[in-house]
Amino acid sequence: MEMLADDNASETLKPLVFRLHENAPAIIREVLLERGWTEFDQKEQDDADWNLYWRNSPFPMTDHHSIKPWQRLNHYPEAVRITRKDYLARHLKRMKGAYGSTLYEFSPVAFIMPNDYVKFIAEYSKEIQSVGRPSYWICKPVHLSRGRGILIFQDIKDLVYHCTVIVQKYISNPLLISGYKLDLRLYVCVTSFCPLTIYTYEEGLVRFATEKFDLSSLDNVYAHLTNTSINKYGASYKTFKEGIGCGCKWTFSKFRSYLRIFGVDDMLLWQKMNNIVILTLLAVTPLPEASNCFELFGFDILIDDKFKPWLLEVNYNPALCLDCSIDDTVKRKLLHDIVELLNYKQVDAHRQNEMPGSKAVRRRQVPWRRTGQSTPEQAPGLLSGQKVSTSISAPQTQPALQFARGSIHKVSSPTRKTARAHPRETLTSQLREKMNKPKTSTQVKIEAKNKQLPAVHSPFISAQLSRWSPSPEICNYKLSTRPYFLSDKDQMPTRQVGGFVLIFPFNEAALQASKDGTDVKSIIKEINKLVSKQNSARQKKTKSV
Repeated sequence: MEMLADDNASETLKPLVFRLHENAPAIIREVLLERGWTEFDQKEQDDADWNLYWRNSPFPMTDHHSIKPWQRLNHYPEAVRITRKDYLARHLKRMKGAYGSTLYEFSPVAFIMPNDYVKFIAEYSKEIQSVGRPSYWICKPVHLSRGRGILIFQDIKDLVYHCTVIVQKYISNPLLISGYKLDLRLYVCVTSFCPLTIYTYEEGLVRFATEKFDLSSLDNVYAHLTNTSINKYGASYKTFKEGIGCGCKWTFSKFRSYLRIFGVDDMLLWQKMNNIVILTLLAVTPLPEASNCFELFGFDILIDDKFKPWLLEVNYNPALCLDCSIDDTVKRKLLHDIVELLNYKQVDAHRQNEMPGSKAVRRRQVPWRRTGQSTPEQAPGLLSGQKVSTSISAPQTQPALQFARGSIHKVSSPTRKTARAHPRETLTSQLREKMNKPKTSTQVKIEAKNKQLPAVHSPFISAQLSRWSPSPEICNYKLSTRPYFLSDKDQMPTRQVGGFVLIFPFNEAALQASKDGTDVKSIIKEINKLVSKQNSARQKKTKSV
């Protein structure tokens, strides 16, 4: 039975009730039943007789309007502002212009096609003139996930798309372990957007490609993409790979232990990653006000061979399916800790606005501590890269870190060549049959010839993509229920709940700047102070060594 804290211990314990929308991951039901919850029965129970409603898609605004004090929803309205690739690119570009490229240099150069077609051609031509050859680029449909529709190219004649896409610089020098490319899935839980409250999860997933990285074979999805949904179909997925093992995943604990073996400062790396999370979420704050919500994001971060982290994308509804034992280990505890983070009280199990003879139900999402208690200058995890509490020891024999520069085949400068009679297939075309994805017949082929823009006949070229703007019903919505995550005056959230570590607010000034309308400028100033302080501390440490 879920143990619920309450001032009145004499109250009869009642189980909390969860409600799942269709297609919700099975592990959510398993975890909540393990905790003693019961599942909502629409035929037997009142519509409001539940405590947690979990669904994969956004909730209608009517659900936000009618939320009860004892209820939680697993989505904020308009969280898609940073989870759609084109929206994220626009927001980060705006923040970079407003606050400088020093902080916002963690996202590759991006163009939203077809609107940015002319700008992309200009950048592409400029690179050829300056360095004599084009860079590598990656093209992604803005509305698809799990690696679908991705194309990597160097010659613009190979650029093919049939919907709105984002074209970004491809990180061609990724960090490799035993020759295999990897990226990190970092779990981030936002328990409030006003005041902004961000927790990152200590544990996470390191996802590997299942064939060795090779820039001479851009069509090889198993060498360039790390998505499990793709690599589990590869011939090498179940085989033992030197330095990696079977499958395609590690935990953060194992990865950090591995880095430390080779003298890599994993603390510094996590500082930079936490910084990326905060700066990305600041780009979309504040979201429309909503009571009793939380949002679990999946930040995909790639590390290059200089140990610089790059934000690839932010995932809405990060996958909670269990493809291997590592998934079960990480994701099951993640969900248990999310429930702890929601801080349910015994009174919430009664699912009533008021209890007889008692005050109104308390509403809060995360435990808070008084400002009078000891308050460090910064919370663990923020730009300080708090170490994982339990580490998995690295294998006895570990191969040395291999970087992209030492393992890729040299590619000669492209020479003038004739256009192909047929456009090159996209990276995922070879998986359509296995993944039951029908091949689209309508495609738009873009070619640049003799530095002249071709006439491309496509309805997308003339269409103007409007920037995101909130719907009228959101603009006019006023909270009827005080959000239960709001604290009393001058209180800070608990620094750690289970495996979740608070990274924002990291001090009192940041907390105050995030109240009553987020003061992004003041928060950026606080982040710059912390970065400067930590840079000084790191320099002193280096000199002492």
